[in-house]
Amino acid sequence: MGLCHIKRLESNDTMETSRDAVAVAKDLNEVGPKSSAQGSRITIVQAIEQVIRERGRALTIIEIHDAIVAQHLYEFKADNPVHIVGSQVRRHCLGLDFPSAAPNKLFKTLGAGKYDVLEAPIRQRERKRRARPQVKAGGSPSLESLRRQHERYIAELRSRILDILKKLTPQQFEHFCRNLLKAYGFKTVTVTRNGRDGGIDGNGQLKVGFDFFDVAFQCKRWGKANVGRPELNQFRGDIQGQSQMGVFFTTSKFTPEAKVNSVRLGAVPITLIDGRTIVDIMLEKSFGVEREDLPIYSLALDMALTE
Repeated sequence: MGLCHIKRLESNDTMETSRDAVAVAKDLNEVGPKSSAQGSRITIVQAIEQVIRERGRALTIIEIHDAIVAQHLYEFKADNPVHIVGSQVRRHCLGLDFPSAAPNKLFKTLGAGKYDVLEAPIRQRERKRRARPQVKAGGSPSLESLRRQHERYIAELRSRILDILKKLTPQQFEHFCRNLLKAYGFKTVTVTRNGRDGGIDGNGQLKVGFDFFDVAFQCKRWGKANVGRPELNQFRGDIQGQSQMGVFFTTSKFTPEAKVNSVRLGAVPITLIDGRTIVDIMLEKSFGVEREDLPIYSLALDMALTE
């Protein structure tokens, strides 16, 4: 049974391996080589906070790690120090809630994998632990309860992915769509320069049989408003005579009128890809997510007792 988790944007902190746990313990129990103004050595969390404040802007996990190393603020003792930094940022990040999260919140996420320092630390109540999966008399979680947990996990993951996509800038979403088309098999996919080509955000080619079709795409990073027929007609008018096919991306949904008019006799066909479909493609192509196969065993001892 495969469980997907977001790559770079958020790690599943509840599934760290024992090796990572040991590394985290070592790095948390030991302090770095550089002393603070009070003369005491600083912790990894203090080093993270210091480099973000010194830069005066939100940073990615890799940028935070590189700055700590460059300034010799902390000496890592783990095989994967970037993972350690990411783990500690998320543990102290406002709005991220998981079993090993710290109640004292120091950071906030601004989307696109960047984190900033809160104006003042926030202390949250420690949450009650969720009930464990249903356990049968034998002491093992039932296979059905694991399936239900997996379904809930995938549903929550889909929702998180879509929320993050909606927080991207228009330019980031255009480049995301370009890379998504590449993952789906489109060739020579490029994003047009801002202000050029009317409503066309990018172009590419799709191989159909022995031929390549010229394809144009448009991206609407919308929240709640649905894309309607007027937006579709405007896009079709922009690509008429230039492309043989159009692809319209949105993080929201399409109205029924837009769906009906996506394919019309004598007009350029337009493929509609809404937020739900974007997430489907990401999971299908392992694009922007990582797939982790966890073996699930069920008892079948009778097979081993046959004569």
